[in-house]
Amino acid sequence: MPMFVRLCALALMIALAQLTAPSTPAAADQAGNTEQAGRPRECGPGRTVVRRTGAARDWTPVTPAKWRFPGDEVILAEEGVARPGPRRPFEYAVLTKGPEFGDVQIDAEVRLDTPTSVSNRDVIIVFGYRSDTRFYYAHLSQDNTIYPHNGIFVVNDADRLRIDDQWNGQVGAPPAITDDQWHKVRVRHCAGTGRIEVFVDGSATPLITATDRTFGSGRVGFGSFDNIGRERGLTVTGTPAC
Repeated sequence: MPMFVRLCALALMIALAQLTAPSTPAAADQAGNTEQAGRPRECGPGRTVVRRTGAARDWTPVTPAKWRFPGDEVILAEEGVARPGPRRPFEYAVLTKGPEFGDVQIDAEVRLDTPTSVSNRDVIIVFGYRSDTRFYYAHLSQDNTIYPHNGIFVVNDADRLRIDDQWNGQVGAPPAITDDQWHKVRVRHCAGTGRIEVFVDGSATPLITATDRTFGSGRVGFGSFDNIGRERGLTVTGTPAC
């Protein structure tokens, strides 16, 4: 049997054992803060939760010197700069703690540290990350009047492509963040259907939606094009990709 098949079979056996075994808070801590939980609606069965993600060892930034990891927050402290290759977010950090996910739900609080006088300021939530030129991201901006702002995008070895339902060629969804306060953000990606939803501040109705099946699995991350900001309380709930 090929090694890859044996590894996937072993991973499936472990996942089934976790689903049937009794769960306690202590057991979850011993497993590196990874535990089973109820699944988000519309996504496949089986849930794994990754939390307590504030340590520097949990992240791989594009430019480590631009980031700060005090323990309770993940801070992009310096603006990113354009890099060679496809047009894509300049600076982000990928979460390396836990597995890659297929179906995934990302919950966090985010804050924009760039002054509100800068109308095009943004932070991004990365998901389905396969490489530096292949991933999805949700762009959360104060501006919703130009193509690259306040929407859902895919980077697939080419310049970022806007895929959200709200963009009509002139304006998109209402601005996601317009102040300097913390905001709750939830990004949900159901890999089987390609459904992507972005919720802000606990709303039951998604602010931004899309349907795309370019990437069925990957890691998550946080960053910006060329602004500064931070996130805290990141929790990733999903189905591990085999």
